[in-house]
Amino acid sequence: MSHFNSIIGQSPALESLIRSAKMVAATDVTVLLQGETGTGKEIFANAIQKASARTDQAFITLNCAALPESLIESELFGHKKGSFTGATASTQGLFKAADGGTLFLDEINSLPYTIQAKLLRFLESGECLAIGDTKPYHVDVRIIAATNTDLLKLVTAKEFRSDLYYRLNVVPLELPSLSQRSDDIEALISHFMNMMANTHGMDSTKFSKAALKVLKAYPWPGNIRELRNLCERLSILMAGETIELEHLPQEYINPCSSPNMPLLLPERGIELDALEANFIHQALNRTKGNRSKTAKLLGLTRDTLIYRMQKHGFH
Repeated sequence: MSHFNSIIGQSPALESLIRSAKMVAATDVTVLLQGETGTGKEIFANAIQKASARTDQAFITLNCAALPESLIESELFGHKKGSFTGATASTQGLFKAADGGTLFLDEINSLPYTIQAKLLRFLESGECLAIGDTKPYHVDVRIIAATNTDLLKLVTAKEFRSDLYYRLNVVPLELPSLSQRSDDIEALISHFMNMMANTHGMDSTKFSKAALKVLKAYPWPGNIRELRNLCERLSILMAGETIELEHLPQEYINPCSSPNMPLLLPERGIELDALEANFIHQALNRTKGNRSKTAKLLGLTRDTLIYRMQKHGFH
């Protein structure tokens, strides 16, 4: 069984990424995962680890943005007892804990500039130095780093070391945003709804055809994490029911609600059917279901409106 089977979807963008990740997993090269927040970078890092020769060894994660600069060096490299105020005991650090395995450095763009030099030293020589120690130690650790920011722009702004960037950027893998893999949304929704039903001990919830069309057209700024949260919310509030358009939060039905906002074709394109279903739903709401008034709002005949309502699964 492939360790990448846990990654849901079959869109061309995702399948291309998985093929590259499988090739990377067969080596011991440093990997840089790039992508927007919520695209699943940690899931990919975990799959690469599991598909590698280090599969039975430690997989340790550190979010570089989660710790203050004063603590992150100690967390990564360890410290000797008495090396600073509060250092009442020696600690080994994550590099020693991950020896033989993989260290996943999430949000590497937030790694303090002073710590970047020590990470570069490890990448070049396998050598680490604990705070307060004079003798370095060597470990065998694979680094998988992730960023939601363009590191090259940070290099230009002198906020990220160029030598470290090129050392990390040996094999960059770009994770597509959810809007770039809209073909996977229905499969992801099915996966999350079944998972939530099992987790919370509730009947499984489904989406109507019209609701699914609208969700496939939504831009998903929070990516897969946002979709998962929506599924959890609706699986709890509407357990065992079918979710229609009117049950979706307003921001999903009408993401461009500003009256002065022009209708511009997004770079990624649109799903015209979903857009049509969205406008029909809005018009029906505005006219409280009056089909003649709805048809007039949309510039359609009543018969054409009824045909298109049936096509989109409206009742």
